[in-house]
Amino acid sequence: MYVRHLSLGSFRSYETAELPLGPGVTTFEGLNGQGKTNLVEAIGYLATLGSHRVAQDAPLVRHGAEQAIVRGVVVRDGRETLIELEITPGRANRAKLNRSPVTRTREVLGSLRTVLFAPEDLALVKGDPSERRRFLDDLLVQRQPRWAGVRGDYDKVVKQRNALLKSAAPVLRKGSRRRSAYDQAPVEDSRASALHTLDVWDQHLAQVGSSLLYARLRLLRDLGPYLAQAYDEVSAGQSDARVTYRSSLHEEAAARLAEGEVPEIPELAELIVDSLARVRDQEVERGITLVGPHRDDLVLGLGDLPAKGYASHGESWSFALGLRLAAFQLLRTDLREDPVLILDDVFAELDAGRRSRLARLVADCEQVLITAAVGDDIPSELGESARFHVKRGEVNPVEQAAS
Repeated sequence: MYVRHLSLGSFRSYETAELPLGPGVTTFEGLNGQGKTNLVEAIGYLATLGSHRVAQDAPLVRHGAEQAIVRGVVVRDGRETLIELEITPGRANRAKLNRSPVTRTREVLGSLRTVLFAPEDLALVKGDPSERRRFLDDLLVQRQPRWAGVRGDYDKVVKQRNALLKSAAPVLRKGSRRRSAYDQAPVEDSRASALHTLDVWDQHLAQVGSSLLYARLRLLRDLGPYLAQAYDEVSAGQSDARVTYRSSLHEEAAARLAEGEVPEIPELAELIVDSLARVRDQEVERGITLVGPHRDDLVLGLGDLPAKGYASHGESWSFALGLRLAAFQLLRTDLREDPVLILDDVFAELDAGRRSRLARLVADCEQVLITAAVGDDIPSELGESARFHVKRGEVNPVEQAAS
């Protein structure tokens, strides 16, 4: 799998751009702020419908434009697929596959798969749990695109349940004699109605959440061996890198999951309902859902110590790299093809040893896209590469830029 051509319209700093690509290593060189990361961000967006840099779409649209267009021709098993995305902030984005509109943009997921490593990935080790949940869920969707729908459904359930907890709080709190402003029924009737509705949403959350949790646990079990190997190869050491799942379920259930157990979906649903019942009073007081995959975390460890707070800067980089390389190897094994590997301004962040080891590890990938401030940042172990120079939103082959 590789991207043969990228076309941009009003995307980030590019009014237009037409970029021919091919298998092997391609490097985009240029000073910071010239637009090289925007190119690989666009390719990542084609694969995931999201940016590794921003949470919203608005910054992706060139200033003064109403929408951005990203097109990519993907070659897979000798066949070409044209992916087209129309990004319009404040409105639903639109997508086409081979010039035919699709009903939902997520139908393009799976047409292109990428693994992208960037300096922002240090947050996988040092950042908030949301960074690690996103890593896991994004990989889940890359592995099996259907999980994008489950992920979206779960987010909707949590949002609706949180809205109920807040609106019904006046009658749900213990000892309360108040009713909500719009409810004129007797307090006890209002409380019974609110509790019944909350029970219904508990079941919805358990149904969708148990499926998402099961998929995460299976994925983590499969990812673990690749992580240990990738960390050792990048760091040139034996540090027993591991990752465990920290669940928001009640203590006994969370301990089972942390040990690597993967219960079946019906049992997970029961555990979620039980755990919700145990924290209901707290949820009513706080107005938020306290149990479910949206509250979980991954614990990254080196031996018996957590990486967060204990790992050195170099170890943290090795761990972040290990996670991305493990994801690449897992997808390569599952799909029996290489996803496109993107290394965004990574080599400048690494010491010479890690830089060389990473280069050797990725040299045989079908397509590797690299951004770097200067050509000297690219390790010689990668051999010859197609090179582009990026300056002020213009992309030219290095030979042309030098002439």
